[in-house]
Amino acid sequence: MGRFVNPDNEAFRIALNSEIYVDKTGLIEYTNRMLDTKQAMICNSRPRRFGKSIAADMLTAYYSRGCDSQAMFSDYEISRKKSFKEHLNKYDVIHLDIQWCLMDAGAPEKLLGYINKNVVSELRSIYPAADIGDNETAFGAMSILNSYEKVKFVVIIDEWDVLIRDEAADEEVQEEYINFLRGMFKGNEPTKFLHLAYLTGILPIKKLRTQSALNNFNEFTMINPGELAPYFGFTEKEVRDLCEKYHKDFTEVKRWYDGYELSDSHIYNPNAVVALMQRGSFQSYWSQTGSYEAVTPFINMNFDGLREAIIGMLSGDRVHVDVRGFQNDMTRLSCRDDVLTLLIHLGYLAYQQTQSMTFIPNEEIRQELESVTRRNEWAVQ
Repeated sequence: MGRFVNPDNEAFRIALNSEIYVDKTGLIEYTNRMLDTKQAMICNSRPRRFGKSIAADMLTAYYSRGCDSQAMFSDYEISRKKSFKEHLNKYDVIHLDIQWCLMDAGAPEKLLGYINKNVVSELRSIYPAADIGDNETAFGAMSILNSYEKVKFVVIIDEWDVLIRDEAADEEVQEEYINFLRGMFKGNEPTKFLHLAYLTGILPIKKLRTQSALNNFNEFTMINPGELAPYFGFTEKEVRDLCEKYHKDFTEVKRWYDGYELSDSHIYNPNAVVALMQRGSFQSYWSQTGSYEAVTPFINMNFDGLREAIIGMLSGDRVHVDVRGFQNDMTRLSCRDDVLTLLIHLGYLAYQQTQSMTFIPNEEIRQELESVTRRNEWAVQ
């Protein structure tokens, strides 16, 4: 097993060891169906602290042939599905946490060199007889291994959009990163060496002009979650079960932490629900994991009607929003609808898909956004 190629299952084991773990292994049944199909490229974006990394760790623990995870999954939903043993720990998996890789690389411009060097080195160790030659890219080495050894990979990338969010001003770094992702996933060649690709982050895949930079991906977002909606957070049934176990008032939990209407599911903020069950008091737990002040620059943008829309939503209004023009980054915001769409992806607003309406989902976020507006001297009327 390696750090990036065929890792072990320890990260997911830690999640299972936690006092509260809600079974989301049904996601694996979906990805099993997508293996080696035209739908095998998946990008699942959702807000901070909505379980993105746990899902990535779960998929790694299930697919990686660097570990034995049968006992780990034996009590969960996926173990009762026909496909469970067929794919369990059968694949060469490459798992990249871009946030962690960026920190270890030391600088954004060093990230791709760091990833390529380490992944290629591990592939050489796993397949010493293969002639990778002087190839210096991960996707080039994967292509060679497929040509000569018939090796195919499952690639899982967590926090895929870090450079899009945090290095938005450095267009050269972003362009190099997008080109790296294209080499890994776009075109005919990657379909030969990939069983499955699963990307997760906060933002959908960045658009170039009006098209996705990786338009071969199936995207599941806070705007259009599709059949993956139950895996974006906690469902109503899951929260009811937790309320019964921990003796909490479900009606009050719903008022504080519900509100995300994804397809036919009501989705709750999982971080906040778990914190409530363990600590006991109703409060804004999500804000403790990252400041709501981060949204202030977006709300303060001088777009017609933006502030009035926020103030109206604080009073309970729903506001129509056109999400189609958003470029899936945090700098190319040109109108009120772009900012509202970004706030939906960040989890500060909810979205009703059939009516194209946005609104403040729950009391947790309402209190925090109200506090932000007051501190920025345009108080709620």
